[in-house]
Amino acid sequence: MPTPPALVDSHCHLDFPDFGDDQAQLIANARAAGVTRMVTICTRMDNVERVRALAEAHEGLYWAAGTHPMRAGEDAPVSVADLMALAAHPKFVGIGETGLDYYYTADSAVVQQQSLRIHIEAARQTGLPLIIHSRAADDDMAQILSEEHRKGTFGCVMHCFSSSAELARAALDLGFYLSMSGIAAFPKSQEIRDIFAAAPLDRILVETDAPYLAPPPHRGRRNEPAFVAHTAAVGATLYGLSLAEFAAVTSANFDRLFTRARAGA
Repeated sequence: MPTPPALVDSHCHLDFPDFGDDQAQLIANARAAGVTRMVTICTRMDNVERVRALAEAHEGLYWAAGTHPMRAGEDAPVSVADLMALAAHPKFVGIGETGLDYYYTADSAVVQQQSLRIHIEAARQTGLPLIIHSRAADDDMAQILSEEHRKGTFGCVMHCFSSSAELARAALDLGFYLSMSGIAAFPKSQEIRDIFAAAPLDRILVETDAPYLAPPPHRGRRNEPAFVAHTAAVGATLYGLSLAEFAAVTSANFDRLFTRARAGA
């Protein structure tokens, strides 16, 4: 049986209750599918210790943390100092996910914006990339990212990108990356595929956002890092590449953004 190409799942949530205590098996499944590195994202500060412990326990597993925008109105505010303290950990590779989500939680829009700006400042000060969640907030997101970038540059990935072509262009113009999730593999997602196809190949990452958004043929099931290979196959087709070529390019892109998780580092 041929060896699968090496892939990176740049965004998953292995601490979520959907996985119970299956993490060791999930990581074994991922490695069998060619997924050599994963970033597991902590979305709430009261769960930092569990996420950090997962990263410490498994080779090739890294972590990031922030306050998810949907929790910004409920959780205690996180400070730049809090995030910088987390960044001292050698396997901590990014700030977030943070961002704006007006789909369900528009009532906390002002608090979300404040939280986002705090995370941006932490990204600036640590030199670690910002991990952005954006839903139903394109105009405010583009404005805040542009304003903050003028104050001082920072790296950034628009995680699980499924927003407008206008927000994609705004992010790309700032030098940011777009991350392709299982949404891009859904049959009705041609508009999203078109946005990715028009983006520079050297700004594309792939992810699962597991346990959510499993790509076909696993749609409707619990997602896991191994399934990123199906999304990568869709990406390869969009760019007219083999899976191995697309895997190599997106892995190099990941290395360039997530420098602490760089292969061989």
